[in-house]
Amino acid sequence: MTQHPPRHRHRRRAALAAAVALSLTLLAGCAGTGAASGGADAGPTEGGDAVFLINSLGTSWVPNESSISSYQGNIWGQVTDKLVYVDDSGAVSPWVAESWEQNTDATSFTLRLKEGVTFSDGTPLDAAAVVTNLDYWAFGAPDKGITPIGLFPKTYQKATAVDEQTVEVTFSAPTLGFIPTLGYHGSILVSPKTLALSKEEQGDLDNFSGSGPFTIKSWADGDDVVLAKRDDYAWGPEAIGHTGAPYLDTLTYKQVAESSTRIGALTSDQAQVIYNIQPSELEGLTDRGFEVGLPRYLGFTNGYRVNVQAAPFDDVRVRQALQHGIDRQQILDTVYTDGWQAAQGLIQSNVPEATDHSGDFAFDADKAAALLDEAGWVAGADGKRTKNGQPLAVTLYANPYLATSASIDELVAQQLGALGFAVTVQTYDVATFGEKVKNDASTPLYEITRSFIDVGTVASILTSANKGENWFGLGETDPTLNDLRDRIARATDLDTRAAAVDELQTYVLQQGLFVPITQIVQRIYVQSPKLQGVTYNGVAIAGYAAAYLQK
Repeated sequence: MTQHPPRHRHRRRAALAAAVALSLTLLAGCAGTGAASGGADAGPTEGGDAVFLINSLGTSWVPNESSISSYQGNIWGQVTDKLVYVDDSGAVSPWVAESWEQNTDATSFTLRLKEGVTFSDGTPLDAAAVVTNLDYWAFGAPDKGITPIGLFPKTYQKATAVDEQTVEVTFSAPTLGFIPTLGYHGSILVSPKTLALSKEEQGDLDNFSGSGPFTIKSWADGDDVVLAKRDDYAWGPEAIGHTGAPYLDTLTYKQVAESSTRIGALTSDQAQVIYNIQPSELEGLTDRGFEVGLPRYLGFTNGYRVNVQAAPFDDVRVRQALQHGIDRQQILDTVYTDGWQAAQGLIQSNVPEATDHSGDFAFDADKAAALLDEAGWVAGADGKRTKNGQPLAVTLYANPYLATSASIDELVAQQLGALGFAVTVQTYDVATFGEKVKNDASTPLYEITRSFIDVGTVASILTSANKGENWFGLGETDPTLNDLRDRIARATDLDTRAAAVDELQTYVLQQGLFVPITQIVQRIYVQSPKLQGVTYNGVAIAGYAAAYLQK
């Protein structure tokens, strides 16, 4: 085990003591009833300390493992930069890469970097540093037990530093999605000095260095992370309207598990932002003047991917019955507020290539029952169905990365129960969910909460080819799925790829391989009206580089 100098331990203890004091203050303040008031906005003002209360800080700080987390990703988004910026409509604009070009078949790209960008440890963010990061995203560090980041193009071959500000990147096949993927929340730029460390050392935030607008001032594992502004920051993306150093002095992320405690701290002005409360709790806060952020990320809709290797879902009729047996409008009316929408297909409607396929899985209880009858599942006196002595049973595992997941699953269980399914709902915390709920045949239905920046990455989840994620348990046995995967992955123009994505949605949905529920709003932010200038990117992470507190 790596031994850290005593100053690290003292620093952690001091941070932990401060965190405990803050926790007690928050608990004492939960009875606060004062309404927030921001007054007229006079524009950005310098200074101030913001507190962000989050229900979890996850279990790992290794960048490749935690950068796409809905929890740690909030922090990584403040202390790191990306090569490009992608907004919530999928529009790509310069950031650390000030320009780029590609060849006609999208197998070679040239990136030209801004000058003068540095990591907080003083290392230049130059072409050599970018090459190191690209290799790390693509390959990980197997000798250290560090995996590649999810959804990075598997066609990546190599990157070369042409000069200090120019990088050439080559792929083994057309990769139209490469440039947008540089804005994915997994594609964070980390100092080569940090990446050279062991996995254990990378998981210690005292050792971290990024190039972002904030730096890590202190942290207490599982409790809080305190960020401080980087005074010399001068290379932010123009898309957010502010490229210089942050206006805020500090930004503290504090783990507070109880939703009621987070709300109490916000309403008593002890916190400026709270994260992931229930939609049913929003109206009372907006009525009091608090502001709600419900960004929809680019990615897959919220729903269940179905593993065809697991009975009873090896029968397409049962899969289709599952699709048609879910009343999505009832879910929206019961669990959500006006900020949510029903799913229209496999992918979110704000993805540029999205098309409406809601007719393929529309709620129709009679149709669902007929499909189960046809498949030989017979209802007994209690209404529950059996076949050859086996019950029509399924377990739903609530996804802890979605605040509303358990509520959705309970309602789905009632709806499917009315059709004759015997449904169990199982809930776990983040750590236990990762240990027990596997994305394989042992989990027939796996609830998806997954973003992407470019639709081309869809190809990597469909089958097992090239270390694909094999969502549906089909491996490479389905020739239609294989063909659609290859057409999406190898397209050299956007129109051809969009047509293939449309065909893919039709096939996946009509085969019952995915059960859409809602257009996902995975990250719910509620903030004081005094906090202004917050931005949301294409993966729905709030950014505070341009945020400020009204005086």
